[in-house]
Amino acid sequence: MHLQGSITLNGSKSISNRLLIIQSLCEQSFQIKDLSNAKDTVILQTLLTKIEDPLLDAGDAGTSYRFLTAMLALRGKNQFLIGSKRMCERPIGVLVDALNELGANVVYAGSAGFPPLNLKEHDAASWGCRVHIGAHVSSQFISALLLIGPLMPNGIELILEGKIISRPYIQMTLNLMDRFGILSVWNKNMIKVPPQNYTAIDCKVEADWSAASYFYSFAALSQESGLQLNGLYRDSVQGDAVVAELMTKFGIETTYNEQGIFIEKKGSVVDKFYHDFSDCPDLAQTFAVLCAAMNIEAELTGLDTLSIKETDRIAALYTELTKLGCHVVISSNSLIITKGIDNRCQKVQIDTYNDHRMAMSFAPLCLILEELVFDDKQVVSKSYPDFWNDLAAIGIVH
Repeated sequence: MHLQGSITLNGSKSISNRLLIIQSLCEQSFQIKDLSNAKDTVILQTLLTKIEDPLLDAGDAGTSYRFLTAMLALRGKNQFLIGSKRMCERPIGVLVDALNELGANVVYAGSAGFPPLNLKEHDAASWGCRVHIGAHVSSQFISALLLIGPLMPNGIELILEGKIISRPYIQMTLNLMDRFGILSVWNKNMIKVPPQNYTAIDCKVEADWSAASYFYSFAALSQESGLQLNGLYRDSVQGDAVVAELMTKFGIETTYNEQGIFIEKKGSVVDKFYHDFSDCPDLAQTFAVLCAAMNIEAELTGLDTLSIKETDRIAALYTELTKLGCHVVISSNSLIITKGIDNRCQKVQIDTYNDHRMAMSFAPLCLILEELVFDDKQVVSKSYPDFWNDLAAIGIVH
């Protein structure tokens, strides 16, 4: 199939959610242009308009839940923050421990270490500034603390312990804070943010590089391709922008232009693929499925956080790839593919496990399989509600 067309991608969910918190913490108002329409962002935006309510429900919006936990803890009101069944299975103890050590009063309303939470009143003047936090669980815990750091009485000093996961996401947070006048220092394993105020400035959200990764996969599995993806920048604050470099191994060349990027299939393809996804875990599913589709031996490491996402993504990938006839070996932080998809005459249903990235990463297989269906196509609304419509715009009807 020859793929061609132009798509304006949805705004980055990661950037949008950070900007919404900054907007809420800023004393002056400012406008955010091209805000993501992802379900997670819509939930956060709605909850921020109800920030005084005694009960807030973040549903299955993980980033929103973590950012709100820190924000509500700093406010020091008596509130409950609840979430979906899956949210209550996702650990949050590292963040809660750090907040309580700093001076907050956060109590578990259910099982220790997990949502839901009761954010209680406390004496704001008693807050400290230095706290040690494990950096190996989720960078969102660190970002949540950094975002409220400038408004803490003495600022914040984070001492990061262990392997730092998703470093670019932490840097993204600091870069966005810098745009709004917040000074910070990151030296080795210490991040320091002095007490200061956010300065209002109108801003624009760049397009989502994570979303772009799925179109790279479609391009790689097509016979020919020439796709224009609008809204992406070479100097992006998103760690997932590394997809442009990684996809050269699969024959895809990226050209930057005024509107965004143009991707086309024109290079050679590697026989084996190895990458440590510690800095870009949201790309792991994309590359696991692509390697399987192209029958490329692969070793994906640095998957430490995948088991606590919307589903256990390592286990889900193993189940669905094995269903397709692949030989896959997994551990707690890695996935190895020794044999990919060699039978293209398959009619397969892919289970999504209520995980948007499972649906989008497996979607390109429609170009090589006889029939591909999903148990829940609408799961993509969590990050990319227009995904199927955008595919139709470039001639892919699924």
